[in-house]
Amino acid sequence: IMLGFSDSLNGEVKPRILLMGLRRSGKSSIQKVVFHKMSPNETLFLESTNKICREDVSSSSFVSFQIWDFPGQIDFFDPTFDYEMIFRGTGALIFVIDAQDDYVEALSRLHLTVTRAYKVNPDISFEVFIHKVDGLSDDHKIEKQRDIHKRANDDLADAGLERIHLSFYLTSIYDHSIFEAFSKVVQKLIPQLPTLENLLNIFISNSGIEKAFLFDVVSKIYIATDSSPVDMQTYELCCDMIDVVIDISCIYGLADSEAGLPYDKESMAIIHLNNTTVMYLKEVTKFLAMVCFLRKDSFERKGLIDYNFHCFKKAIQEVFDVRLKVQQNRKLLSQRRWSKLTMTNGVIGNPH
Repeated sequence: IMLGFSDSLNGEVKPRILLMGLRRSGKSSIQKVVFHKMSPNETLFLESTNKICREDVSSSSFVSFQIWDFPGQIDFFDPTFDYEMIFRGTGALIFVIDAQDDYVEALSRLHLTVTRAYKVNPDISFEVFIHKVDGLSDDHKIEKQRDIHKRANDDLADAGLERIHLSFYLTSIYDHSIFEAFSKVVQKLIPQLPTLENLLNIFISNSGIEKAFLFDVVSKIYIATDSSPVDMQTYELCCDMIDVVIDISCIYGLADSEAGLPYDKESMAIIHLNNTTVMYLKEVTKFLAMVCFLRKDSFERKGLIDYNFHCFKKAIQEVFDVRLKVQQNRKLLSQRRWSKLTMTNGVIGNPH
């Protein structure tokens, strides 16, 4: 089952995100809602996962990774389960805990999973999704998060592993919290993140913009934002705006013969909110969009904003070009190593 999971000749080693947790905790539903645009209500009919499901997510120039959905009943002590190979290539491990269920067993499984993974690969980002919180009151959510946070970290401290850092998120597939949590996870896997944030900071400070996000249009994950804090309502408005743009483009923007995403270099939208705020969406690359928030009076300088955006877009393209060159160099190096290895093996294997 594990053969073919390694891709040594591919120039880019895609970061791997593991979705783990007990059975029925909502792992597959998360994947379907975020990356397959499944309606949350449809996930009620999903069958329980009984084998490792691997999926490539390459929906944008910066968001490129593999998601591995693990069945809840997986046994780390099973000799056929090569957990070392899996953890070695992992960028982030998401452990999903059902907040509406008793989570004593989930916490012990979390501890076992994290300690095993850390021994193999100390660079993994450990993310805990306290999931299905849509049925809980705000006070109850905070109480659950505090309790799970304390218990999980106490378990690590008792094992002398305080250096392992766990990040906690309250999530639900019935609102935008799951998209925001996934955004934070994916951002940790983007080596160019500081460059992107810096570019956004320069752009907004020179354009009179209050907040800017760089979105992956397909998944509605934001892969970067400026250094000012993210407000959940602002993020939700951005997601809604992307939905509006795509939906209207689907109706009016595609000819009958065309297929695919109705999003291209002409894609642009302006929405005036009733509190003197303007939302401005512009296409950055085939899969990326920038969504900005600014005051109505700042938007009067639209010419300046568009010029600065043009400069920003060029800079993003340069970052992407550099990344592409690095990947190509890696591919060449790995191919050379592979050919040397096969030649050496050939000589050793056939001394005559």
